[in-house]
Amino acid sequence: MDDKTRIAPNQTAALRPEEARPRVVLEGVGKDFTGTDGATFTVLDKVDLTIADREFIAIVGPSGCGKSTLLRLISGLMPPTRGQVIVDGATVTEPPPDVGFMFQRDTLMPWATVAQNIALGLELNGTPKGERDARIAELIDLLGLTKFRDFRPASLSGGMRQRVALGRLLAYAPALYLMDEPFGALDAMTKMAMGRELLRIWSRYDKSVVFVTHDIEEAVGLSDRVIVMAAGPGRIVSEYVVDLPRPRDFRAVRMMPEFRSLCETIWHDIGVE
Repeated sequence: MDDKTRIAPNQTAALRPEEARPRVVLEGVGKDFTGTDGATFTVLDKVDLTIADREFIAIVGPSGCGKSTLLRLISGLMPPTRGQVIVDGATVTEPPPDVGFMFQRDTLMPWATVAQNIALGLELNGTPKGERDARIAELIDLLGLTKFRDFRPASLSGGMRQRVALGRLLAYAPALYLMDEPFGALDAMTKMAMGRELLRIWSRYDKSVVFVTHDIEEAVGLSDRVIVMAAGPGRIVSEYVVDLPRPRDFRAVRMMPEFRSLCETIWHDIGVE
């Protein structure tokens, strides 16, 4: 299949990048790595992408296509070999201050309570104690963690741990959320519940989200736009505006014929690649 852009019909329900201020711009981005034998291999090549302010983007593709590497380039955790990454109008040479990262593994501090884990970003930012305590209480209530405030991670289920990790991200309050398969290790029911939670929070706080997942239904159910990548080297081969209503009922939307059709089309893209 030739690399090209495909857009679902009737784009009016989704936020088009040209209609909002760009939050992220990738221009001709490539990334090479050197193996233990000294050979160089290309993980990403010629990636061009614009992500608007308040847009929810999902990135899908086969293993090894560079999805996670792309997030790390946007976050400033590693530099591109070619091209440039621009966040909020500035070329990224180090981690931007207004970007938060959430991983598949929750990376919680095992010795700290739920409240202490959520407080981490606020403490690092030097938030005054009174303001910090109020913000922690607000987030604990928002995420349904009130009964677990003083629990440590070892006492929590996988879904609860990811709620805490999400709370820590929200406490830090970045303008851009980078989420690398944050619900990938959860069971189907918990994943759906966390998806609903994320949509509720996203609609409340109006942030930009870049969400990497292997789950095409999750990508379509959550996002405004799905970016499809291929491997060998990693590149964008197609993208789709998700023409589904918002606010979005994560469970009900899966029954819509438009949802099924778009999922099947994306599956075909990845299968062909």
